[in-house]
Amino acid sequence: MSSSNGHLSLRVLGSGTSVGVPTIGCSCRVCTSTDPRDQRLRPSVYLRYRGRGVLIDTTPDFRQQVLRFGVDRIDAILYTHGHADHIFGLDDVRPFNYHQQAPIPIYATDETLAVLKRCFSYIFDGRRSQSSCPRIEAHRIDAKPFRLFGVEVTPIPLAHGDGATSGFRFGNIAYLTDHSAIPEESKAKLRDLDVLFLDGLRHQPHPTHTTVEQALAHVRELQPKRAFLTHICHELGHELTESRLPDNVRLAFDGLDIDVELPG
Repeated sequence: MSSSNGHLSLRVLGSGTSVGVPTIGCSCRVCTSTDPRDQRLRPSVYLRYRGRGVLIDTTPDFRQQVLRFGVDRIDAILYTHGHADHIFGLDDVRPFNYHQQAPIPIYATDETLAVLKRCFSYIFDGRRSQSSCPRIEAHRIDAKPFRLFGVEVTPIPLAHGDGATSGFRFGNIAYLTDHSAIPEESKAKLRDLDVLFLDGLRHQPHPTHTTVEQALAHVRELQPKRAFLTHICHELGHELTESRLPDNVRLAFDGLDIDVELPG
């Protein structure tokens, strides 16, 4: 996976729901499938541009993901929200601290930072320890765009049931996961996209996630050139589901690589 100064490369590290696929104790046709695209780690993506590596979320599968896909550096971590399937791999950034000899900046809303500080108090409390712990620099974000290694990043506020999450837009690509609705003011930030990732959990309604049909309605409204559904549960087999989707909409899968041109 590489990128030039004018391009951004995105690799899907995980495309599954909070319990992953196969799901523990399940013998359904998707959980027992031999199609590698039906084997889904928890949801995360890794972006490379201008020689930098940016991670979105540290899942419980983080160590497995970076070893599997050869992630060799992490220059920043963006968090969508503070649920376990998106944060519980944070401790495993320590080897990146060792190799890069530097703390890693993380970017999250106040609400998500509060969860991280509660779950990983030993990282933030400043106490001396005989064991190593991740070295990070916490940065608060809200809905305002910010610059990250020369590229404007636009947070996209989303509804996640009664809670909230953040999507992120880098140039002409946007990554949204874990959302039940996209507020109108956020839709305005999702126009003119080459690539849009959307929550597409399953066909049946869910109180905190988007169905495939709802995701397709978002695609028709926002009109990205290409769209990928992610955070997929074991009710959706890859091959059969894709065969029923429009040509410009695909299911994400672990290891999927996307390359887009960055704005000048």
